[in-house]
Amino acid sequence: MQSADLVWVSVSTILVLFMVVPGLAMFYGGLVRSKNILSLMSQVLVTFALIAILWFVYGYSLAFSGGNALFGDLSKAFLSGVLDLPTDTYALSGTIPELTFVAFQATFAGITCALIVGGFAERIKFSAVLIFMAIWFTFSYIPIAHMIWAEKGLLFGDALDFAGGTVVHINAGVAALVAAYVVGPRIGYGKEAMQPHNLPMTMIGAAMLWVGWFGFNGGSSLGANNQAALAVFNTLLATAAAIVVWVLVEWKFKGQPSLLGGASGAVAGLVGITPAAGLVDPMGALIIGAITSLFCVWGVNGLKRLLKADDSLDVFGVHGVGGIVGGILTGFFNAKAMGGPGLDSAGMIPGQLFNQIEGIVIAIIWSAVVSFIALKIAGLVTGGLRVDKDEERQGLDISSHGEQGYHN
Repeated sequence: MQSADLVWVSVSTILVLFMVVPGLAMFYGGLVRSKNILSLMSQVLVTFALIAILWFVYGYSLAFSGGNALFGDLSKAFLSGVLDLPTDTYALSGTIPELTFVAFQATFAGITCALIVGGFAERIKFSAVLIFMAIWFTFSYIPIAHMIWAEKGLLFGDALDFAGGTVVHINAGVAALVAAYVVGPRIGYGKEAMQPHNLPMTMIGAAMLWVGWFGFNGGSSLGANNQAALAVFNTLLATAAAIVVWVLVEWKFKGQPSLLGGASGAVAGLVGITPAAGLVDPMGALIIGAITSLFCVWGVNGLKRLLKADDSLDVFGVHGVGGIVGGILTGFFNAKAMGGPGLDSAGMIPGQLFNQIEGIVIAIIWSAVVSFIALKIAGLVTGGLRVDKDEERQGLDISSHGEQGYHN
């Protein structure tokens, strides 16, 4: 065991937790209407906690133990045997204790599920959220994580995904989009204003996400090493590029630059660089951040209108689109001919791009099918996914949780 590696990954685990609570909770919370802020924060908080427990019970074992191409086995359920092994016997954890690897990966599973909340915010039953999350985590997150990070065979070939562009962002983005369709739009969607109620809160949440993302990407090196340094710098640079590009595009086409645009650009850049963070050079990161931002601006505007789905907080437009664009560009800029540390020749780029696209397409289909089935099951168990119309109009803070975020 290398002490520096243990410390770095442990700190990174804390940083990823910081991304979710408070980061994501505040980012999402500021975007909803004031009558729903506590329901949104509750869904993020409790979803993360639920997934952490399920990760301990069976999730880690099914994702990172033996088994087949889709699932591991239950040999490490309840972390059986993990504490009994020397720290250097589990290949995937490198030089850190396997328990540290378990904790780090638990935060990834938790934030992936929490991201989905933005797709059905402001109109879904709390009970339905928890049932859906448990099913989706088991049958979508675990298999995709297993296929890309553990098994690395059969379906995905050698698709590159350094820190979760496909496993986390595409997976969650597609689930949010399907949920938006299945749950249906909010009452008054497209007819009345549904502006964010607290943009300073959203900005603070975005800043927390950016800070936490250094652990998300940098920690994925699983050590205090040169790759971690590269991932940290690329995370800084790509995000900066995405912010500037989003604001400039918005300024050009809407006439004014907005704080919301800047915050959205930050998240777009962070998503785009996630699959590439330790696998491209800084120039590649700069370009990935800029290009991803352009596509995500379109994702939350033009594409959203084409899809006609009330993806309340643009989970698919930013995380889904950003993950797709970043994943494809990773296969290009990883090559040494493009400045990256990976593919030896430019002639290998088309094959790698095929692997990237293959993995992305399979993840999209897989997540979409599981999401649809999980939502239908959750609806059957809870007597319908949505709160009734009066409760929705009143706001979920009071109707579902009996409390208010603000008092006059």
